[in-house]
Amino acid sequence: MNRPDVTSSQTARVLSRMEAWRLASRPKTLPAAVGPVLVGTALAAADGRFAPLPALAALVGALLLQIAVNLANDYFDHQRGVDTPDRLGPPRAAATGLLSPAQMRIGIAVVLGLTVVVGLYLITVGGWPVLAIGVASMLAALAYSGGPFPLASNGLGDLFVFIFFGLVAVVGTYYVQALAVTPLALAAAAPVGALITAILVVNNLRDIPTDRRAGKRTLAVILGPRGTRIEYALLLLAAFAVPVAMVLTLGTRYLGVLLTLLALPAAVRLARDLGRAEGRALNPLLGRTARLSLVYSALLSLGLLATRLIP
Repeated sequence: MNRPDVTSSQTARVLSRMEAWRLASRPKTLPAAVGPVLVGTALAAADGRFAPLPALAALVGALLLQIAVNLANDYFDHQRGVDTPDRLGPPRAAATGLLSPAQMRIGIAVVLGLTVVVGLYLITVGGWPVLAIGVASMLAALAYSGGPFPLASNGLGDLFVFIFFGLVAVVGTYYVQALAVTPLALAAAAPVGALITAILVVNNLRDIPTDRRAGKRTLAVILGPRGTRIEYALLLLAAFAVPVAMVLTLGTRYLGVLLTLLALPAAVRLARDLGRAEGRALNPLLGRTARLSLVYSALLSLGLLATRLIP
């Protein structure tokens, strides 16, 4: 007689647990993992070196690392007392009790374990450089919010994001397909990294009051609201200046990269809105900045592929 109620209750618990893990993984940040892989793969294809399996593995690895960073950030910020009830951002799984610290640790270990599995395949493709990149990326994912010197709490989070989710992600994706590193790959990685860093800047601008009270010295806390807004504008400016510089330096064969300028109006609106928004009003700008980074990466990828059509 009671079986339907029990089944319904069990289903509700499963759905609640799944929602908790979805919340902890922060899916709205995942475009930051996709864009660099698109650009790195487009670079490889433009050079006639596209390799579908390594490209797919690079994408899966990037997504797993992004999720690992999100879970670790959720866990370690809770352990350090950073996530308090007056937090202005979306609720965190550990701080709200949706997931216990033990569950969070297991989740981090599982995601990093899956990352290792993907990495082992990529090591067979790219050798020891991939091993070095993989180990560094996983250590950095944990050190971002954890360890004796958390990068995010000591003003180094922005640099970490630019290096690992920009330069390393784009160049690494290119490398596992082309088995080489080129100046063009580094140049194309810079604006992608700048826009992904801009996502973090919005997050940290919103959290300045609570981070300051918790003793978390992000770069935003160090710079203050005005300095952080300037940093955001400069990152967007750099992203759109690089394609122009590429055309001026490399010639008209690379005119296609100017497709990125189609995203400039959206960037201008974002910079304007960031100058006005405060507190929870910054939350929508996080998603908009993430979308800008993905759209920009797609446009840059199309522009790079167009070089195959221009002699």
